[in-house]
Amino acid sequence: MQLTDKQKGVVRNVIPAAGLTVVGLCGVSLLLPLDMLPMDEPGARIAWALKWALLPVLTLMVTIMRVANHRFSTPEDIDGSGLTDGTPEVRVLRAVLQNTLEQAVLAGAAYAIWAVVTPYNWLRIIPIAALLFVAGRVLFARGYAQGAPGRATGFGLTAYPTFGMLATVGVALFFRLVIR
Repeated sequence: MQLTDKQKGVVRNVIPAAGLTVVGLCGVSLLLPLDMLPMDEPGARIAWALKWALLPVLTLMVTIMRVANHRFSTPEDIDGSGLTDGTPEVRVLRAVLQNTLEQAVLAGAAYAIWAVVTPYNWLRIIPIAALLFVAGRVLFARGYAQGAPGRATGFGLTAYPTFGMLATVGVALFFRLVIR
């Protein structure tokens, strides 16, 4: 299959995101001291995950605020999506908001599941994933207007940690069921 220039741009721009995800989750997280982790009991683990889920939720809040502030200050958009087609700027802001909502839901679920399923010292991955989420959302929003290649790095930094965590716990749970 021959890739288009846009597809080549996406591939070129997600490679750094993939690299940073691997380095962050598999390397940097190991530098975090174990004494920063909560007690090794289920309630404390969930509380730890929820504390770090605040970062994706705050990112979602900022994205909502950006749409609301734009609508308030733009007469063509003040009536909202249900009553107008929207200016190009609000359509971009809404697209970023929709993607951020989707990513935040997945991230929060991934952090909670990760906290329950993985070994205790793997809890260090959650803060790194949350920080990558925020960095990814900033890059995604800044690059959105440049099309698929422009948002690829941000998308990767947001999605790859979450996808990696969910895939890892999925495999772990599968093997727990099969080995029993």
